Amino acid sequence: MHLDSSIWRWFARAGVLAMIVPATALAQQPAPAPAVLVQPAEERSLDRQFEFIGRVYAPEKVDLRARVQGFLGARQFKDGDEVKEGQVLFRIEREPFEAAVAQREAQLASAKATLENAELQLQRAQELIKTQAVPQATLDTRTTEVSKARAGVMEAQAALRDAQISLSYTDIKSPITGRAGRAAVSPGNLVGPDSGVLATVVNEDPVQILFSVTQRQLLDARRDASPGKHSVRVRLADGSLYKESGQIDFLDVRADPKTDGQLIRTTLRNPDRILTDGQTVRVVIETAADKKSIVIPQPAVAIDQTGPYVFVVNRDDVVEQRRVQLGAARDGLIVVKEGVAAGERVIVQGQQRVRPGMKVTPQVETSIRG
Repeated sequence: MHLDSSIWRWFARAGVLAMIVPATALAQQPAPAPAVLVQPAEERSLDRQFEFIGRVYAPEKVDLRARVQGFLGARQFKDGDEVKEGQVLFRIEREPFEAAVAQREAQLASAKATLENAELQLQRAQELIKTQAVPQATLDTRTTEVSKARAGVMEAQAALRDAQISLSYTDIKSPITGRAGRAAVSPGNLVGPDSGVLATVVNEDPVQILFSVTQRQLLDARRDASPGKHSVRVRLADGSLYKESGQIDFLDVRADPKTDGQLIRTTLRNPDRILTDGQTVRVVIETAADKKSIVIPQPAVAIDQTGPYVFVVNRDDVVEQRRVQLGAARDGLIVVKEGVAAGERVIVQGQQRVRPGMKVTPQVETSIRG
């Protein structure tokens, strides 16, 4: 549309033209370079981790059972109590067994009296044989009677010992120091060898953790590990690492033919009873690195159909796409075997706003956390 000179003069007097011209010029200016967060790649030693599923086992665990039959008396502990080795936990009524011991003691006394009498008769026969007052057959009989009486004493002694052992079984004691579980039988019930487990005592410090590894994992661990440079940690259900660490102390002598896995064991202290017998945990084997590697933050890595890559900001603040070969990862860091050199700046935030060849405004995070 054409405007005559009078209208232009009116716009000039109103100050409108002064606003239109700068706005038009501003629209023609280039957009500012997008800001991105970058971090320089670093050269450092990054310990390698292997993670497996394991199960906690208490090396000392005892199921308490009744060894003689009788009525169960009052319990001598509370569920969950810490108990000592030799502490009485259950008691079976003692009276029938005490009576049996007294009966066996009487039988032993009778057997000893019989032996004493047989020995006296033998002595008399030995004196009389000297004067031929008794025949040789009598002496032989008296000798045999002494032997039988001695055997009777031995039999009575064995019977007494058996009764004493049965009496001792009325006190059901803990053979280990540990924590007692829930009692399965209430006082007053008739119990015996067929009654099952009365309670379980578990020593939970230390504990053992068993886990299986494949043959390939085992070869990788042996190839990458140096003697004395590995430690075993446990990752709990909330993702945190247990404070105690241990060493591998047992490798099974055979592999499972069904899974080709091989059983490994580690032993850990458990003073706070955090680990429980039968619990499932994640076992983390940390292997100390023998040399330094180039590491970058894991958020810097992206993956497409071709493979992993990162965006690098060069000295001119221009974005470059680099294909990378990755290694071990842990604690938010990952090893770059090829594609990035130490000191080069990789984009860790803002990748979606850039493309190769674009100029950016880098904001530098000076150190990698990890």
